[in-house]
Amino acid sequence: MRFAIASQALVGAVAVSALALPRSIEKRLKLIDLKQFGSFPTISPEKAHAEAETVKGKFGDGPEYTGASKNTKTPAVAEEKAAAADGTCDRNNPAVRYEWRNYQADDKKAFVNAVKCLMDKPSSGNFQGAQSRYEDLVSVHQQLTPVIHQRAVFLPWHRYYVSVFESLMRDECGFDRAFPWWDETLDSGNFAKSDIFTDEHFGPLPSKTSDGQGTCIDTGTFGGLTLHIGPGSGFTDHCLARAVDESLTGTVSAQFVTDCNSRTSYDDMRGCQELGPHAYGHNGVGAVMAEVQASPGDPVFFMHHLFVDHSFRIWQNADASRTTTINGCADANDPCTPITMDYVLHSNGLRPNTTIGDVMDTLGGHLCYRYDY
Repeated sequence: MRFAIASQALVGAVAVSALALPRSIEKRLKLIDLKQFGSFPTISPEKAHAEAETVKGKFGDGPEYTGASKNTKTPAVAEEKAAAADGTCDRNNPAVRYEWRNYQADDKKAFVNAVKCLMDKPSSGNFQGAQSRYEDLVSVHQQLTPVIHQRAVFLPWHRYYVSVFESLMRDECGFDRAFPWWDETLDSGNFAKSDIFTDEHFGPLPSKTSDGQGTCIDTGTFGGLTLHIGPGSGFTDHCLARAVDESLTGTVSAQFVTDCNSRTSYDDMRGCQELGPHAYGHNGVGAVMAEVQASPGDPVFFMHHLFVDHSFRIWQNADASRTTTINGCADANDPCTPITMDYVLHSNGLRPNTTIGDVMDTLGGHLCYRYDY
């Protein structure tokens, strides 16, 4: 099955509904017009469910999925870096990414502080529009959007992109803890009450206002941020804004993830995940996160894509061949060029290039991690 969506839909504006804030509260907030952000194209969960294939077995992760002996010891960061440097991975002791609820309180704070550290560092000067090291990352995503969405490379490229983010945090901001991920299905329909969206961590998640505007985040670690990349392909200063629609976050369910992961063809699964749970997570948080090209401007982008990568990995765990093969289109030509494992992944020079083959197995040496479940 293929999902055919016009490429211009990536940056098209789609109105969504959300709980309204009382006008007395709205007056005290700095608001921003949501029309400039647009939204991600989607498929309906009903369509995904109707076209789901029979699921054989259980999707999951853990030491039993590493192809090694059952050893849950998490390696020290020094061991991780050594493995990455020489292209090896001890499948007995890969790094473990812990779900946010299983992540220690001091690790959460260290993670958030490392993200803020990247925002406080100057840009390298090599990336259009960027005014911080963090915005170097945002610029890469903005510039590459046309070739990394709605085609087969979507999942491997974003896995690579998250690894680039992680390497910057470790190499330039001294982050030395395990990495987290966010199981959004546990907060389905209730994102705003997640511990992630508190002043101590990523800041609040306000609803869209009664007259359809987003709210600038002015409290917490990322309060008062000015973003310089986006909306879209532009470079217009704007605030970090959010506008949650819990009717959309409610779609990010375990059932939707499973329906997409029931597909045995990689590209069928990819299309379902990209236009399904992935898209609804972005649109549900709203405002900056709903803007395809510059959505990494909201740091919760990376928590969301760690969730997307988790869904990808547990799909791969169901069949060992899924780490060594791929199918789908490498471009938008008609007929398209088939994608291969040799397809080069790049970040416009932010970090060295690699290939799809290097990142398909998260325990293959270029990468060395699993999830806690």
